[in-house]
Amino acid sequence: ASTVGVLNVLNFVKKIRKTVMLHSSTSEVYGDPNEHPQKESYFGNVNILGPRSCYDESKRMAETFIYEYKKIFKLDLRIIRIFNTYGPRMRPDDGRVVSNFIIQALSGEDITVYGDGKQTRSFCYVDDLIEAMILIMNQDEIIGPVNTGNPNEFTIKELAEMVIEKINPDLQISYSPLPQDDPMPVSYTHLTLPTN
Repeated sequence: ASTVGVLNVLNFVKKIRKTVMLHSSTSEVYGDPNEHPQKESYFGNVNILGPRSCYDESKRMAETFIYEYKKIFKLDLRIIRIFNTYGPRMRPDDGRVVSNFIIQALSGEDITVYGDGKQTRSFCYVDDLIEAMILIMNQDEIIGPVNTGNPNEFTIKELAEMVIEKINPDLQISYSPLPQDDPMPVSYTHLTLPTN
């Protein structure tokens, strides 16, 4: 989807030439970053042989395709990098930390935190993400990438404590080993989009 699928969409846009394409990329293009917070100009620190490498690298490749198609074919393209989005109607089995914690708490299970919980995430409410997408589509100055997240980061432990407090104060945090290549403190800085 992130490579051949993106090329198919780009070739379609090249054929019709009457549309703007917005590509949804990800904060995972930064990998386990050495720079905090990350600017859009930061190239990242991605392990190309890790268990999640195919996702990170395919998203990086998709961004490269978009830049090349923009340069060669003069297409109207945009890139937005989505950080940890949450909101109503999240799938309970989507594997995201917010939904995982909520489902565990609603099931009466202790909350599983990987590592010491000090790793941070930039959470973005879904309505704010949609607003950012509309803003980037309604301007012509910035192709992107544009980071979309929250300037206020939370540790995973803080998120777990918040879920416990709101759903079931009797629950505890259960710590498990940190998965390989799990990003450590992740934050972002973002470009300012025109508002008109």
